[in-house]
Parts: sequence; C-alpha cells; structure tokens
Amino acid sequence: MEKTKTSTTIVECAILIAMAFALSFIKIIDMPYGGSVTAASMVPIIVAGYRHGLKWGLLTGFTYSILQLLMGLANVSYATSWVAAVAIILLDYVGAFTVLGLVGIFKKNKNQTPVLVIGAAVVCVLRYICHVITGCTVWAGVSIPTADGMAYSLIYNAAYMIPETVVTVYVIALISNAVDLRVEKAGKQEKIKKTLMVNLKWSIGIRHCSF
Repeated sequence: MEKTKTSTTIVECAILIAMAFALSFIKIIDMPYGGSVTAASMVPIIVAGYRHGLKWGLLTGFTYSILQLLMGLANVSYATSWVAAVAIILLDYVGAFTVLGLVGIFKKNKNQTPVLVIGAAVVCVLRYICHVITGCTVWAGVSIPTADGMAYSLIYNAAYMIPETVVTVYVIALISNAVDLRVEKAGKQEKIKKTLMVNLKWSIGIRHCSF
C-alpha cells in the first residue's frame, strides 16, 4: 500500500514538473538580462508541495531547478570565475526554484486558499531574494552597473518578479477555489488534474498578450 502511494506521488509530481516546465516557455514578458513573467509556471511546483509535504515539495522544486539550469547553461558561461559560476547555479537556479517547495510546510492545512495564497507569495519573495543576491554580486559589472548594484538588482528583479508573483497568486487562488487539493481519493485526484489542465490551457491562452 505504501509502495503504491509512493509510486502515485512520484507520477503526480513528475506530471506537475512537466507542466511547470512547459509553462516556463510561455513568456508574457522576457527581460533582456534574464528573468521573465511566465504563464504561472511556478504554480504546479507549489501545488506539489502543498499536496505532498515538505520533502516532496523540495524534491519537486529541486528537480525543476535542474531542468531550468540545463536550459540556462549559457548564462553560466558569462561567469567571470568558478566561484561566480557556482553562485549562479546555486542561487539563480537551484535555490531560486527549490524554495518553491517550501509551501510543503503547510501540507493540507485546513485553510487551503489563505495558506496557498500566503505560501505562494512567501516563496516568490524567497526566489526574488536569491536573484537579487546574484544580481548585486555576480552580475555586477557584467550585465548590471557595478555602481549601485544593489539598487539596480532590487529594481531589475522586481520588474519581473512582482508581476510573476501576482500571476502565480491569482492562478493559485483560482485553482484553490475550484478544487480541494487535500484529497487523496483517485476519483478526486482526476478532478484535480482536470482543473490544473484547464488552468494550464487558460495560462497558454494569455501568450497572445505577450510583449
């Protein structure tokens, strides 16, 4: 029974990772030096954490971060030293996307919508902090001005992370109000998947508004 439950969780998390990865390619705003506003690509990872807890949330976020790293290896090549390269990998990718799984600390909290909305906002802020740190250190003098690097990094990363957070919180609220993500029964799991797919199609539809 435990093995079946674990297998089901692995499959579900894999599907959610695939959804997040697909959504990350749908960019509403694409910033010139990295970063973008996507079609709620963080939502599936947040859902995985909430449904399956901290361990699975972090594992799902970490796996997703590796996929993002593989897609962004070109950015690592701009590092001016191996220390800078490691910092980019750990903060701009691994750290920035693994933190999304921290929503898992609220696993199946009875107050679903408020918890998910607050949790989503918090992990988005944590991701923003990761990007700000690399911006004012690693990227200072490379893609952003060395002088006032902190201020520039705060503003630059906020330019895409604020709207990305708004989109994420909005879609999370829509999903949470439509379906109970705490259920385990197979029939209700199918409803969850259908609801996520509907929101996926909705998110894809906004690509026509891309800049």
